[in-house]
Amino acid sequence: MNNLTATLETLRARIPDHVLLVGVTKTVPPEIVDQALAAGLTTFGENKIQEAKAKIPAVSSRARWHFIGHLQSNKARDAVALFDLIHSVDSVKLAGELNKHAAAAGKTQRILLEVNIAGEASKFGLKPEDVPAALDAINQLPRLQVEGLMTVAPLTGDARPHFRRLRELRDQLGLRELSMGMSHDFPVAIEEGATIVRIGSAIFGERKNRNEPTE
Repeated sequence: MNNLTATLETLRARIPDHVLLVGVTKTVPPEIVDQALAAGLTTFGENKIQEAKAKIPAVSSRARWHFIGHLQSNKARDAVALFDLIHSVDSVKLAGELNKHAAAAGKTQRILLEVNIAGEASKFGLKPEDVPAALDAINQLPRLQVEGLMTVAPLTGDARPHFRRLRELRDQLGLRELSMGMSHDFPVAIEEGATIVRIGSAIFGERKNRNEPTE
């Protein structure tokens, strides 16, 4: 058993079967992604379109890909082409671009709405109070399927209240998925109802860039 297989087995023991584990592959080379795929991890998350455009074609076609980073409208075409699920839709304008490109591709694009649940100035996402109106507008776009909500909790302090608030909002809206929880806080996220966790460093090791949040 190699180290990656052992790491994934240990991690899976802490994650219920109904919770989807997304392995965050920012800066991880294609050969390591293929090793994780061989070890049983099926779904991977990328933060940057340019990195994904180079990496995804170099990885086995059995892998499924989610986009989890901030998405600019001018990258919507690539996002539709590359990803099964886009976690980070943070405006009606971006949704409109995705809908346009999904229609051109003959695809129904699955998405999550990103919510800045803690109101942090440094983070992207809809304000919680703006989510119902945004959802109503996006639900009118025929090529998008809104499946749930996503958030990134503050890196310091207790994440639980933020995860709980997102779950309550999800329940009010009648949605299914909750993408929340990373390497440092996923157990709490699962306790509060996460259906998707995004884990990078606990699988692949610490990132070299210390200026970005570690998944």
